This record gives sequence, C-alpha cells and structure tokens, in this order.
Amino acid sequence: MKQFLVNSVGRLDMICWILVVVFFCGSALIFDGDFNKSFIAAGGIVLVMILIGLSIEVIIETLKDVKGLGTISGFITNGPELVCLIVGLAVGDVLFAASTPLGSNFMNPILLIIAALVTRVFLKTLQTNWKYSLTCILLTAGMAVTFYAIPLQHHIYWVVTALVVSGVLFIKRPPEEAEESMEEEVIAKWSLLPAVVVLIAAGYFLDPVVSFASVQSHAPKGVIGFFVLATLSSWPEFKCCLALLNRKKYLAAILNITVSNITNIWLAIAGVATYFFMTVS
Repeated sequence: MKQFLVNSVGRLDMICWILVVVFFCGSALIFDGDFNKSFIAAGGIVLVMILIGLSIEVIIETLKDVKGLGTISGFITNGPELVCLIVGLAVGDVLFAASTPLGSNFMNPILLIIAALVTRVFLKTLQTNWKYSLTCILLTAGMAVTFYAIPLQHHIYWVVTALVVSGVLFIKRPPEEAEESMEEEVIAKWSLLPAVVVLIAAGYFLDPVVSFASVQSHAPKGVIGFFVLATLSSWPEFKCCLALLNRKKYLAAILNITVSNITNIWLAIAGVATYFFMTVS
C-alpha cells in the first residue's frame, strides 16, 4: 500500500500543488488580501486534489482488468458535475445547474491533450480511433454551445436533439477489450465504493474551497474562473487520463473523455427535464 501511494503522487502533482499555493498567496500579497487565510485555503485545495488523485488511482487499480474501463471511468469522473447539477436545481437555476457539466466539455479534450503530452504518447493517442474521438468531441462541444444559444422556453427541442445525438455517439463508441494483468493485486475490489464516495465528495468541496481562496486572496475573478477553477473542476478526468495513458490504455483514456462529454450532455438533459417538471407541477 505504501508503494502504491508513492506511485500515485507524481512530479506533476507536486508542481500543481506548488503553483496553486504560489498563485493564491502571491495574489494576496499583490492585491492586499489575507495572506494567512489564502495559504490555508490553498492548502485546502491541495488536500482536495490529493484526495481526487488517490481516489482515481484506487478506482483504476481495482478495475484494471475489467472490460470497458474507459467507459466506466468516464461515468465515475462525472460525479462532481452531478453534485453541482443537483445543487443548481435545488435553487431553481437550470442554467447554473447545467453550466458545470457543459463547461467541462471544452476543458476535457484540452486536458486529454496535455495528459498525452506529459506522458509522451501524444501521437499514439492521436492515432487511436481519431475519427470517432474528433466527431464526439466536436458534437458534444457544439451541443454545449447551442444550449446557451437558444431561449429557455425552446430547450425542449434541444433536449430531443441532444438525446438522439448523444445516444448515437454512445452506442457507436469503440469497444474495449479486457486486459489480463499479471501483477499481484494490491487494492481489494471493495475499495472501489469508498474511492467513488471520496471522489464525489472531494469534487463537491473543490468549488467552495477555490471560491474561499479567491475571496481571501483578492485574485481577479476572470483569472480564477478561466485558468484555476476550470482546470481544477476537471482534475478527476485529467488524473484518470494520466493513469490510463501511463498504463498504455490509449483507447480507455480517449473513452474516459468522450464518455464524460456524453454524460455531461445527459446531465444537462436531466437538469432541463427536471426543471420543466418542477415548473409545470
């Protein structure tokens, strides 16, 4: 277990942690914020990132010999988006509820590219089922854009179109093969459930902790939203891609992103349907 934890934390993780602390503490010094509280908040963000990373590693390790690993991980890493959707619906704001899952459809492909570059398998990843990958990414991103381009009262038409398109994309996804593992199992299968729970809980607390750090450090909201929050909210998908690409599971890494994008569309569909049901009732 000790060796597993050591292998789960890489140089990139530590660099990201340091950058988070430097960003918020540096902003507090520059914009006359509260340095001590900014440091504490940055430490909270790092803690959440550690929990997310370890959860992903446990999930991948317990499912490493399961067929359809990329598809399964694509569903699991959308846990934080599901929580944000529920919170948005609870306050009656469907646009806010759908913003997190739909916004992830743009960040996910970027993080896949970064993960492929970091693991030095960019060309191999690019060549793996590139027609399906490109089609799925473009269509899911396009549906995310059209969601905000049409009036709310016409979203029922978006729901029908998105349901058909996303359904076809999911059915047409490339099949995965299970790989026999000759390694000794170091993580028990029962560890999957607590790992998923920790992942969802960590994803839920990430946004409030980042918001608190933003207030205390007086960091510009535009910079926070575009660079920090957008990247950190997609940290589960990024960590999952790194773990899969390091294991040379190129198709699984791609499906983790594409299925995640499809699931984001389904979450938005569920949000719109629930909102209309609540307003009609």
